[in-house]
Amino acid sequence: MTGLEPAGVTTPGAGAGATPPDRTRAADVTPPDSTVLRRGAYSWLLPRRSALTAAVLVPVLAVLVALAVMASSTGMSLPETLSGLLGTGDPGTVMIVRDFRLPRVFVGLLVGAALGIAGCLTQTLAGNRLATPDLVGVNDGATAAVVAAAAGSTTGMVGNWWLGPVGAVAAAVIVVLCAGGAGSAGYRVLVTGIGVSTFLGAVGDLIMSRENDNTAGGVFLWAVGSLNGRDWGAGTPLSLVLLLLVPLALAVGHRLQLLRFDDDVASSLGVDLRRLRAGALALAVALAGTAVGVGGPIAFVALAAPVLAQRMAGPTRVPVTGSALTGAALIAAADALGRGAAPVELPVGVVTSVLGGPFLLWVLFRPDRATGKA
Repeated sequence: MTGLEPAGVTTPGAGAGATPPDRTRAADVTPPDSTVLRRGAYSWLLPRRSALTAAVLVPVLAVLVALAVMASSTGMSLPETLSGLLGTGDPGTVMIVRDFRLPRVFVGLLVGAALGIAGCLTQTLAGNRLATPDLVGVNDGATAAVVAAAAGSTTGMVGNWWLGPVGAVAAAVIVVLCAGGAGSAGYRVLVTGIGVSTFLGAVGDLIMSRENDNTAGGVFLWAVGSLNGRDWGAGTPLSLVLLLLVPLALAVGHRLQLLRFDDDVASSLGVDLRRLRAGALALAVALAGTAVGVGGPIAFVALAAPVLAQRMAGPTRVPVTGSALTGAALIAAADALGRGAAPVELPVGVVTSVLGGPFLLWVLFRPDRATGKA
């Protein structure tokens, strides 16, 4: 009690063991799954469940990377792999591990992270778990652009990686215009995207059908999603794109949480919905287009990674970080499985497509925790 308070009146929080009013108000508004970290005048809201998910995914990803580096149809042992990694083995082993396997695993991790983030943004933006770059035309637009650039080639080499983002942007513009804008209902974006995706896929097939066997064979291997032959230089553009866009995606993902409310409520909280939706879509298109340009159209990763990350992080978060880690883990696991489970190497895209069908059925028949709907 202070000297300005009347006798017999106790200010809330003045008693022994009581919580000060400012801390009580902070506790009242803190989400139940978060912890407030303070340092001086600054504070940070730490989502406990999301942080725990990331902490679990990192060692899992490390194990999958080790398996992907070691896996092969020739059965290279762990000591041989370690000797090649450290440079103490024979020259052939060192070359296989350092020059062939490590680069492709590195590129695969980047591609998986980019696809995971892109899928997370598009699913949240459209409010539909099926609205991913795989199904709304973005991947097929990037694929059609790269395949068209290879038309007439005599070497079977696909076009430059930057054609992927160009084709993805073109497809996204068509989908948005046909759907009536980026802020339209999720089912309209999804249906329009399926139509555009089917058309662009047919264009790509038509181009390949008119090429010679050498060109068609080389392009087809890329078009099913293969990491074969990817070197360190192939991962450079995607590394730069991720360094630039991941911080923006984290910021946009934090704002996208407000889209779970009504548009009027989100606007009253100071959110520019048109700019937010346009920014999220632009980031998703850039990430997915670059990933396809570098690693090919690897199917179902952009669908599966955000759904799995959402299940682990909880329905109240937009799991951008979790989706990136999960996407990278899925690519690493598919790469290891494709090289170790069969006598002949299977492309990553083939493995994800085979496993993606049952997963899609699981998504369709399992209700969404965020909405309670199937």
